[in-house]
Amino acid sequence: MTPLVAVLGAVLCSLAVSAEVVPPADFNLQAVAGKWYLIGFATNAQWFVNRRDSMKVGTAMFTPTADGDLDLSYSSLNSDGSCWRMNNLARKTDLPGKFTYTSERWGNENDMRVVDVKYDEYALIHTIKTKGGDVTVVNKLYGRSMDLSADLLEKFRQFSLESGVLPENIAFLPKNEECPAA
Repeated sequence: MTPLVAVLGAVLCSLAVSAEVVPPADFNLQAVAGKWYLIGFATNAQWFVNRRDSMKVGTAMFTPTADGDLDLSYSSLNSDGSCWRMNNLARKTDLPGKFTYTSERWGNENDMRVVDVKYDEYALIHTIKTKGGDVTVVNKLYGRSMDLSADLLEKFRQFSLESGVLPENIAFLPKNEECPAA
């Protein structure tokens, strides 16, 4: 199979899976609030392929707003002691657990869906990112602690493969210290 055919097949597969990803029927916005650790990351995006070896566990704060939106605040401690930070406001949609936002930093449109969640343990999130004609899928596995069971890691790996991510682009991030409060 030629590389182009393989890539097109993976894109079509990921789009088909993405269209079918539906949040849990009983999604609870208030229960997802609080601190999460980004433990698993999976995407075929070229920037990730180039930078995955430098990525480490980061911290996310999910803060529901009075309007039902979700404020997303991310931080990760760099090896030089500085902090990488990013904030986005994910707007609710008619489907609880599905949000949309435009990344202020990257300028891409994001269709974010909570795939699976156990509010005191983990959250698996699937995002379809679109910029121009470029569409990528990003899957993230968050934990309330930096340690998740092997079963959850495998569940994330399987979901990522089913959404078209190549096996070598599924990463479980090494532990990291947290950034000091901003």
